Amino acid sequence: VKNKIQNIVSSSANSTKLLNKNGFEVNELNNIGSLTKYIDGADEINKYLQMIKGGGGALTQEKILAHNSDEFICIVDESKKVDILGKFPLPLEVIPLARSSVARELVKMGGRPILRQEFITDNNNIILDVHNLNIVEPLNLEKTLNDIPGVVSNGIFAIDHANILLSASNNGVEVSEPIV
Repeated sequence: VKNKIQNIVSSSANSTKLLNKNGFEVNELNNIGSLTKYIDGADEINKYLQMIKGGGGALTQEKILAHNSDEFICIVDESKKVDILGKFPLPLEVIPLARSSVARELVKMGGRPILRQEFITDNNNIILDVHNLNIVEPLNLEKTLNDIPGVVSNGIFAIDHANILLSASNNGVEVSEPIV
């Protein structure tokens, strides 16, 4: 049976290694232009299909792929569905030089940033995991965080949220679209 997938783009070096090991050829987004579908999971997701991603540390690449795809399909188990985002610590990819200044801004916003120990992103940056945020306006907070000098990207996916959610439970798989 011929593989029906024409092009695969990976969001991390680790995913690329796994895909190559299993016989898939991974392409660069720059060589493809855009994707018809982007499929990924989430650390938390709400009924608007806005989410927190980046627990694995590849949030910047994931944002780029989500932004450059026609359709974003998110696959989770029901434990990832929440009413308000923020119980899962919000990852921010930060340029190392700006670690302290970004952390101070996050504290002013009520967050408690913690440096992810012994972790460097594929972009050679650090991750600050921000605890204690109730994210009631994900779209506004995503934009505000993006404006802090030194923040490469943050793990809120509200601008480029999922188009379809596949949520698994003991009762099967539920298919959802964002509530408007």
